[in-house]
Amino acid sequence: MNLKNMSKAKNIKKADSQESTLEKIKSLLEQIRPALQMDGGDVRFVDFDASAGLLKVELLGHCAHCPMSAMTLKQGIETEIKQAVKEVKEVKAIEM
Repeated sequence: MNLKNMSKAKNIKKADSQESTLEKIKSLLEQIRPALQMDGGDVRFVDFDASAGLLKVELLGHCAHCPMSAMTLKQGIETEIKQAVKEVKEVKAIEM
């Protein structure tokens, strides 16, 4: 395999790895959503910066304005995702 083909193979493998990370993150968010929805809230995937390990989500419904939303984000959502997806270093809520 020449250098050009090796580079392509690495890029494909990296893209596949990032894709599976995104799939894991989105799947976990889908598993978390029902618990939030029971209280009138929700969460939506916004972006994942693989180089920084930063997952951005949007809290919706009651979660968007709840005084406990920071605790829900850090002790609930972030804890679950970081345990299952080692590439995630931090989960941050943003307002759209």
